[in-house]
Amino acid sequence: MLLDDADLDAAIPLALQVMSWNSGQACIAGTRLLVPESKLAEVKAQILKHLPILVSGNPRDPKTNIGAAVTARQYQRVQEYIRSGIAEGAELLCGGEGRPEGLESGYFVKPTVFVNVRNDMTIAQQEIFGPVLSVITYRDDAEAVQIANDTVYGLQAYVSGKNAERTAAVAGQLIAGRVFVNGVYDEPLAAVWRF
Repeated sequence: MLLDDADLDAAIPLALQVMSWNSGQACIAGTRLLVPESKLAEVKAQILKHLPILVSGNPRDPKTNIGAAVTARQYQRVQEYIRSGIAEGAELLCGGEGRPEGLESGYFVKPTVFVNVRNDMTIAQQEIFGPVLSVITYRDDAEAVQIANDTVYGLQAYVSGKNAERTAAVAGQLIAGRVFVNGVYDEPLAAVWRF
Protein backbone atom coordinates (compact mmCIF):
# COMPACT_ATOMS: atom_id res chain seq x y z
CA MET A 1 0.00 0.00 0.00
CA LEU A 2 1.32 3.40 -0.98
CA LEU A 3 0.03 6.29 1.09
CA ASP A 4 -0.32 9.66 -0.63
CA ASP A 5 2.97 10.88 0.85
CA ALA A 6 5.01 7.77 -0.09
CA ASP A 7 8.42 8.24 -1.70
CA LEU A 8 7.63 6.69 -5.08
CA ASP A 9 11.29 6.59 -6.16
CA ALA A 10 11.89 4.12 -3.31
CA ALA A 11 8.48 2.45 -3.08
CA ILE A 12 7.95 1.50 -6.73
CA PRO A 13 11.24 -0.42 -7.20
CA LEU A 14 10.49 -2.17 -3.90
CA ALA A 15 6.97 -3.08 -5.07
CA LEU A 16 8.37 -4.53 -8.30
CA GLN A 17 10.99 -6.49 -6.37
CA VAL A 18 8.43 -7.85 -3.89
CA MET A 19 6.06 -8.79 -6.74
CA SER A 20 8.78 -10.85 -8.40
CA TRP A 21 10.31 -12.65 -5.40
CA ASN A 22 11.04 -16.21 -6.46
CA SER A 23 9.53 -15.34 -9.84
CA GLY A 24 6.34 -14.40 -8.00
CA GLN A 25 6.06 -17.97 -6.71
CA ALA A 26 5.99 -17.09 -3.02
CA CYS A 27 3.14 -16.66 -0.57
CA ILE A 28 4.70 -13.36 0.52
CA ALA A 29 5.03 -11.91 -2.97
CA GLY A 30 3.21 -8.59 -3.16
CA THR A 31 0.56 -9.08 -5.83
CA ARG A 32 -1.69 -6.08 -5.10
CA LEU A 33 -0.45 -2.48 -4.99
CA LEU A 34 -2.93 -0.06 -3.46
CA VAL A 35 -2.39 3.54 -4.58
CA PRO A 36 -4.28 6.81 -4.04
CA GLU A 37 -6.49 7.70 -7.02
CA SER A 38 -4.72 11.07 -7.22
CA LYS A 39 -1.32 9.36 -7.68
CA LEU A 40 -2.25 6.76 -10.31
CA ALA A 41 -0.71 8.59 -13.30
CA GLU A 42 2.53 9.16 -11.39
CA VAL A 43 2.62 5.54 -10.17
CA LYS A 44 2.11 4.25 -13.72
CA ALA A 45 5.00 6.41 -14.97
CA GLN A 46 7.23 5.24 -12.10
CA ILE A 47 6.42 1.58 -12.79
CA LEU A 48 7.39 1.97 -16.44
CA LYS A 49 10.54 3.87 -15.43
CA HIS A 50 11.68 1.18 -12.99
CA LEU A 51 10.48 -1.90 -14.89
CA PRO A 52 13.93 -2.52 -16.47
CA ILE A 53 15.20 -3.60 -13.03
CA LEU A 54 13.26 -6.84 -13.63
CA VAL A 55 15.39 -9.16 -15.76
CA SER A 56 14.06 -12.58 -16.72
CA GLY A 57 16.42 -15.36 -17.70
CA ASN A 58 18.87 -17.99 -16.57
CA PRO A 59 19.17 -17.83 -12.78
CA ARG A 60 22.91 -18.47 -13.09
CA ASP A 61 23.30 -15.11 -14.83
CA PRO A 62 23.96 -12.52 -12.09
CA LYS A 63 21.83 -9.95 -13.98
CA THR A 64 18.76 -12.18 -13.76
CA ASN A 65 16.28 -11.66 -10.94
CA ILE A 66 13.26 -13.50 -12.38
CA GLY A 67 13.54 -17.16 -13.28
CA ALA A 68 11.03 -19.47 -14.89
CA ALA A 69 7.77 -20.81 -13.53
CA VAL A 70 8.32 -24.11 -11.73
CA THR A 71 6.36 -26.27 -14.23
CA ALA A 72 4.54 -26.08 -17.55
CA ARG A 73 1.28 -26.31 -15.60
CA GLN A 74 2.21 -23.30 -13.46
CA TYR A 75 3.26 -21.34 -16.55
CA GLN A 76 -0.16 -22.04 -18.12
CA ARG A 77 -1.91 -21.13 -14.88
CA VAL A 78 -0.23 -17.71 -14.81
CA GLN A 79 -1.10 -17.16 -18.47
CA GLU A 80 -4.74 -17.95 -17.63
CA TYR A 81 -4.70 -15.34 -14.86
CA ILE A 82 -3.26 -12.76 -17.26
CA ARG A 83 -6.02 -13.54 -19.78
CA SER A 84 -8.55 -13.31 -16.94
CA GLY A 85 -7.33 -9.83 -16.00
CA ILE A 86 -7.74 -8.65 -19.58
CA ALA A 87 -11.16 -10.30 -19.94
CA GLU A 88 -12.42 -8.77 -16.69
CA GLY A 89 -11.46 -5.26 -17.84
CA ALA A 90 -8.17 -4.50 -16.11
CA GLU A 91 -5.82 -2.26 -18.10
CA LEU A 92 -2.58 -3.97 -19.09
CA LEU A 93 0.23 -1.50 -18.35
CA CYS A 94 3.09 -3.81 -19.32
CA GLY A 95 3.89 -7.46 -19.88
CA GLY A 96 1.00 -9.69 -20.84
CA GLU A 97 0.69 -13.12 -22.32
CA GLY A 98 3.62 -15.16 -23.55
CA ARG A 99 7.31 -15.19 -22.79
CA PRO A 100 9.70 -12.26 -22.43
CA GLU A 101 11.52 -11.25 -25.59
CA GLY A 102 14.55 -13.46 -26.21
CA LEU A 103 13.24 -16.33 -24.09
CA GLU A 104 11.33 -18.41 -26.59
CA SER A 105 11.69 -21.64 -24.61
CA GLY A 106 11.25 -22.43 -20.95
CA TYR A 107 8.44 -21.42 -18.63
CA PHE A 108 9.34 -17.74 -18.39
CA VAL A 109 6.52 -15.27 -17.71
CA LYS A 110 6.64 -11.62 -18.73
CA PRO A 111 6.64 -9.36 -15.67
CA THR A 112 3.08 -8.07 -15.92
CA VAL A 113 1.40 -5.06 -14.34
CA PHE A 114 -2.31 -4.33 -14.51
CA VAL A 115 -3.84 -0.98 -13.53
CA ASN A 116 -7.46 0.01 -12.97
CA VAL A 117 -7.99 -3.29 -11.21
CA ARG A 118 -11.05 -3.72 -9.01
CA ASN A 119 -10.54 -5.72 -5.84
CA ASP A 120 -13.28 -8.17 -6.85
CA MET A 121 -11.40 -9.22 -10.01
CA THR A 122 -9.87 -12.68 -10.10
CA ILE A 123 -6.32 -11.31 -10.38
CA ALA A 124 -6.84 -9.32 -7.17
CA GLN A 125 -8.37 -12.17 -5.18
CA GLN A 126 -6.24 -15.18 -6.11
CA GLU A 127 -2.63 -16.16 -5.45
CA ILE A 128 -1.22 -16.12 -8.96
CA PHE A 129 2.27 -17.40 -8.13
CA GLY A 130 3.81 -15.50 -11.02
CA PRO A 131 5.29 -12.02 -11.59
CA VAL A 132 1.93 -10.27 -11.90
CA LEU A 133 1.00 -7.06 -10.07
CA SER A 134 -2.51 -5.61 -9.75
CA VAL A 135 -2.68 -1.85 -9.10
CA ILE A 136 -5.86 -0.88 -7.23
CA THR A 137 -6.80 2.71 -6.43
CA TYR A 138 -8.40 4.02 -3.26
CA ARG A 139 -9.84 7.37 -2.11
CA ASP A 140 -8.72 7.56 1.53
CA ASP A 141 -6.85 5.58 4.17
CA ALA A 142 -10.03 3.92 5.48
CA GLU A 143 -10.88 2.58 2.02
CA ALA A 144 -7.28 1.43 1.53
CA VAL A 145 -7.42 -0.58 4.76
CA GLN A 146 -10.80 -2.05 3.78
CA ILE A 147 -9.44 -3.14 0.38
CA ALA A 148 -6.22 -4.49 1.88
CA ASN A 149 -8.15 -6.60 4.39
CA ASP A 150 -10.69 -7.82 1.81
CA THR A 151 -8.86 -11.02 0.93
CA VAL A 152 -8.67 -14.57 2.22
CA TYR A 153 -4.88 -14.23 2.15
CA GLY A 154 -2.90 -12.16 4.59
CA LEU A 155 0.52 -13.58 5.22
CA GLN A 156 2.42 -10.35 4.61
CA ALA A 157 1.67 -6.70 3.82
CA TYR A 158 3.70 -3.60 3.00
CA VAL A 159 2.94 0.07 3.68
CA SER A 160 4.92 3.06 2.40
CA GLY A 161 4.48 6.63 3.62
CA LYS A 162 6.59 9.52 4.92
CA ASN A 163 4.55 10.41 8.01
CA ALA A 164 5.71 7.79 10.50
CA GLU A 165 2.74 8.12 12.88
CA ARG A 166 0.15 7.88 10.10
CA THR A 167 1.96 5.03 8.35
CA ALA A 168 2.18 3.07 11.60
CA ALA A 169 -1.51 3.71 12.30
CA VAL A 170 -2.50 2.38 8.87
CA ALA A 171 -0.14 -0.60 9.20
CA GLY A 172 -1.68 -1.41 12.58
CA GLN A 173 -5.11 -1.84 10.99
CA LEU A 174 -3.99 -4.46 8.47
CA ILE A 175 -4.89 -8.08 9.07
CA ALA A 176 -1.65 -9.82 8.12
CA GLY A 177 0.94 -12.09 9.65
CA ARG A 178 3.66 -9.48 9.11
CA VAL A 179 3.45 -5.86 8.01
CA PHE A 180 6.53 -4.07 6.72
CA VAL A 181 6.74 -0.27 6.78
CA ASN A 182 8.87 1.59 4.22
CA GLY A 183 10.95 -1.40 3.24
CA VAL A 184 11.48 -5.06 3.90
CA TYR A 185 13.91 -6.92 6.08
CA ASP A 186 14.49 -10.56 6.78
CA GLU A 187 13.24 -11.90 10.08
CA PRO A 188 12.96 -15.62 9.33
CA LEU A 189 12.64 -16.90 12.88
CA ALA A 190 9.97 -14.48 14.06
CA ALA A 191 7.13 -16.66 12.84
CA VAL A 192 8.66 -19.83 14.27
CA TRP A 193 10.17 -18.97 17.64
CA ARG A 194 8.78 -16.93 20.50
CA PHE A 195 11.24 -14.41 21.86
